[in-house]
Amino acid sequence: MGRLFGTDGVRGVANADLTAEMALGLSVAAAHVLAEAGTFQGHRPTAVVGRDPRASGEFLEAAVVAGLASAGVDVLKVGVLPTPAVAYLTGVLGADLGVMLSASHNAMPDNGVKFLARGGHKLDDELEDRIEAIYDSHRHGEPWERPTGGGVGRVREYTEGFDKYVAHLIAVLPNRLDGLKIVLDEAHGAAAWVSPEAFSRAGAEVITIGAQPDGLNINDGCGSTHLGSLKAAVVEHGANFGIAHDGDADRCLAVDHTGEEVDGDQIMAVLALAMRDRSALRSDTVVATVMSNLGFKLALEREGLRLVQTAVGDRYVLEEMKEHGYALGGEQSGHVIILDHATTGDGTLTGLMLAARVAESGRSLKELASVMERLPQVLINVPDVDRSKVSTSGELAAAVTEAERELGATGRVLLRPSGTEPLVRVMVEAADIDQARSVAERLADAVKSALG
Repeated sequence: MGRLFGTDGVRGVANADLTAEMALGLSVAAAHVLAEAGTFQGHRPTAVVGRDPRASGEFLEAAVVAGLASAGVDVLKVGVLPTPAVAYLTGVLGADLGVMLSASHNAMPDNGVKFLARGGHKLDDELEDRIEAIYDSHRHGEPWERPTGGGVGRVREYTEGFDKYVAHLIAVLPNRLDGLKIVLDEAHGAAAWVSPEAFSRAGAEVITIGAQPDGLNINDGCGSTHLGSLKAAVVEHGANFGIAHDGDADRCLAVDHTGEEVDGDQIMAVLALAMRDRSALRSDTVVATVMSNLGFKLALEREGLRLVQTAVGDRYVLEEMKEHGYALGGEQSGHVIILDHATTGDGTLTGLMLAARVAESGRSLKELASVMERLPQVLINVPDVDRSKVSTSGELAAAVTEAERELGATGRVLLRPSGTEPLVRVMVEAADIDQARSVAERLADAVKSALG
């Protein structure tokens, strides 16, 4: 069996790849692994379970709850809430485990199971590997040790979670949003009720789109992966700007008053300056992945700030932030982590903090985002090559060196082997789009020649 856990839990087509039996078995396995690790020692364990609105989340939630309760874990069902809300509640309620059912920005037929450790943090890889191993052994016949009588878990609805999370969001805002008109695209997802409530309580005039989830329409032509409707709505309503979330609302992208996209790099640039001005940007440092636009790094440097870059994936950003105590990090995709107030990317929190900066500064989002100029970026996927030789090919190294010499300080080259397919991604940034395209095409040819 290949590894079930990816970078963000277990995902697949619901009821095909991810079945009720699997969700139940993984939940029982998680309870056993955490018990063996001493997480439950000396007390009766509790788990927080939430989900996004996908239809499949209804039966998968039932399976997860049944698995946990059968293993002796009390369960608090918080219903449809964003991933960062489940993480927050897991921490603030002192729960031993959190479970979120979502496939984030994926299409509706997919779903996923994500386990969170005490405090609302992502489980370590080692614990995920142990959960998978134990799940696999019991799937093939090894019996579970099961509590009986009063030892089984109890299940109750925890409806207070909504207000507790919204109150937390409002409490950490540095200022109110009075006077702002904001369009929110909720992707028919997990933030459909939370996000409008939070923005409204903070004082903004709110217009919502994509906020009528029916279990089937999540991410369907809306949200952070489809910004067209939001751009049109912002211009139509004369709004100050718009905010778009994905299905589980751990991401945030924005649109300024002219309908122009403001991506995750630009959002982090705006927030970095706002946090610096409040003395909240520790070590004057932001963490991002190597895929962030070079313009982001140049903008921070002009402001006397530092960018630390990691491998692609929010987990690597978070690891770097936690290890060195940095306060702000994220990805170009809009997955932004404000570590003082959240243990994971929080799209609603990010949007609120962005709005707070607009309100406090009296400047438009377009003007604030102009602190960073996005350099033209060309990405070419080169298929059917030996991706394992990217770092060892002398021919390829020479081609990269020549490209870097041509681009100089205002350009960048990145060759990245795919983690799942036999292809190599060639990314080139330059001050001029034609130069970026020309260099990228030459490097793609070099990859074919050296690794084909």
